[in-house]
Amino acid sequence: MSSADAAAPGGAAGWPSVSVVVATRDRPHLLEQAVRSILGQSYPGPIECVAVFDQSPPSAVSATQSPGRRLRVTANTRRPGLAGARNTGIAESGSALVAFCDDDDQWDAGKLGLQVGLLEAASADFVACGVRIHHSGHVVARVPPPSVRLSQLVRDRISALHPSTFVMRRAALDAIGPVDEQIPGSFGEDYDWLLRAARRGPILAVQQPLVDVYWHPQSFFAERWRTIADALAYLLDKHPEFSGDPRGLARVQGQIAFAEAAMACRAAARRASMSALRNNPLERRAYLALAVAAGVVPATAIVRLANSRGRGI
Repeated sequence: MSSADAAAPGGAAGWPSVSVVVATRDRPHLLEQAVRSILGQSYPGPIECVAVFDQSPPSAVSATQSPGRRLRVTANTRRPGLAGARNTGIAESGSALVAFCDDDDQWDAGKLGLQVGLLEAASADFVACGVRIHHSGHVVARVPPPSVRLSQLVRDRISALHPSTFVMRRAALDAIGPVDEQIPGSFGEDYDWLLRAARRGPILAVQQPLVDVYWHPQSFFAERWRTIADALAYLLDKHPEFSGDPRGLARVQGQIAFAEAAMACRAAARRASMSALRNNPLERRAYLALAVAAGVVPATAIVRLANSRGRGI
C-alpha cells in the first residue's frame, strides 16, 4: 500500500483508493447504470471499477472515465457463479479498499465519501450503509444498526447489510478469505462472508440509505428452492455459531422448511418445521411452511407479500 493510500481522508496526501467489483451476466443496460453511479462518485480519491462478466463474454461498457476514475472489464476466471466472479474481481483489483456493487443497483454520489470517512475515523475494517429497496412501484428504506456483531448476525441476517453497501480494507479482506465458491448456487454467499467478517470485529454502518437496490424477476431465487434449501443447510454445517443460538438456528431451519414446502416436499418441510419449532416455538417461518405444505396458502403469495414490504422469507 502506498503512503497516499494509507493516509486518512481530508489530509494533503489524499484519500485511499477504492476498487469496486461488479459481477455481471447478460444485463448490459443495468450494468451501465451501476458503473455510471460508481464512476460518478463525489469521492475525492481514486476509484477503479472492475466489471467481471460471468458465463458471458466481456463486452464494452458505456461509461465516462476521467482522471482518478478507471473502468476495467474482465471475464470470470474462477468457478462460474456470483462467488467466483467476485473473487476474480478481488484478485484483479489493486486498491487499498475494496467494495462490491451488484450490477442492478446504483449508488448515491456521496456514498463512498461517507463510508470511507467512517472507516478512517473509527479505524474500522468493514463499513456498510443503508439501502432503498425498489419493488413493484414501492420503495422501502432499510438502515442497519450502527455496529453489528457476530452474535447479532447469527440471530438475524439483518437484510439491510446488502453486498452493494460493503466497503472493506484489503488487509481485512485477505484475513477473512475469498468468497466461498462451494456454496450451492452462490446463494447466501454474502451472508457467509458477513459471518466470517464479523468474527474479526463489528461491522459498522453509515446511518443513511445510500444505495438503490432494485428487485425484479431476475433478482429472486423463486424457481430455485432446492438451491436455497441446500445452501442454507451448507451454512448451518459451516458455521458452528448457530448451534449456540436456538433462535438463530430456528430462523434458518424455518427458511429451509419453507423452501421444502414450496417444492411440495411435504415430509421434508414438516421435519424441518418441527426442528425449527423445537428450537424456537415462535419461529413464524415454520408455521408458514406448514401452511404451504398443507395447501392452505401458496408459497408465491407469501413471497409476494414479504417482497412488497422489502423483505424476503
